[in-house]
Amino acid sequence: MRMNIPGTSPYEPVIGFSRAVRAGQTVYVAGTGPVGADLADAATQTRHILEIIRGTLEKAGARLEDVVRTRMYLTHVDDWEEVGRAHGEFFGAIRPAATMVVVAGLLQPTWRVEIEADAVVHSAPHD
Repeated sequence: MRMNIPGTSPYEPVIGFSRAVRAGQTVYVAGTGPVGADLADAATQTRHILEIIRGTLEKAGARLEDVVRTRMYLTHVDDWEEVGRAHGEFFGAIRPAATMVVVAGLLQPTWRVEIEADAVVHSAPHD
């Protein structure tokens, strides 16, 4: 069974994407930028993104503890520690497989980070 989880981007129907897709027990969250925190520092952008991802996972019947992989795209290599620490605030105990890559740019020039996440929903109910 497939379930598309919409976000609020007006570009979703134009580009043809969903904020997330749940296929069976797996949830794939699309690259998520810091919409609403566009001008903030990298750590604040990261926290904002991870809150958006948390809400998206909840709509899909998942939670942060189900995340098995994240991918972080940074536009400034010097932000890696700041982004890493903020990521650790959310995932320090969960410890998903994670990748951090420096890219030439993101959709919005003010974005310093964009994050994707994959989750596998446990078959047992959450506590």
